[in-house]
Amino acid sequence: MAVQFSEANRKKFEEVLTHYPTKRAAILPTFWLAQEQFGFLSNEAMEYVAQLLDLSPAYVRGVATFYTMFNKEPVGTHHVQVCTNLSCTLQGAETILGCVQTKLGIGVGETTADKKFTLNEVECLGSCGTAPMAQINDDYYENLTPEGVIQLIDRLAKTA
Repeated sequence: MAVQFSEANRKKFEEVLTHYPTKRAAILPTFWLAQEQFGFLSNEAMEYVAQLLDLSPAYVRGVATFYTMFNKEPVGTHHVQVCTNLSCTLQGAETILGCVQTKLGIGVGETTADKKFTLNEVECLGSCGTAPMAQINDDYYENLTPEGVIQLIDRLAKTA
């Protein structure tokens, strides 16, 4: 199998197992490790996780595809996820989403040609009191305005 954890992630995986009563129960943190190392959960990565946890590949794929926070395709350096749940939509999320699409020249679910940005529309990210918001990689950006999101994209473009 070509895909495998680095030595450091293998040690993290072994540590994760000590926190759960069964290997099966460790599937989500193992997915996080795999996504962190490989960038997304490819079929090969899911098969590797299945092997590590003594689970069927079909079961592992089923769990991975249920959760939207696990990327099944490669994403850009900056993964822009705009929340369009009710609170964010009422506060202008559709406008924010449109600004990002126009600025990047891509649609939802697409990645820029230079692989710097991927744009996704997501359900609630749990920041309803500071809507509209987006998550970019692991960071939350709240109380977004059209001008602010354009400035944010410009700033991120310089770092990618």
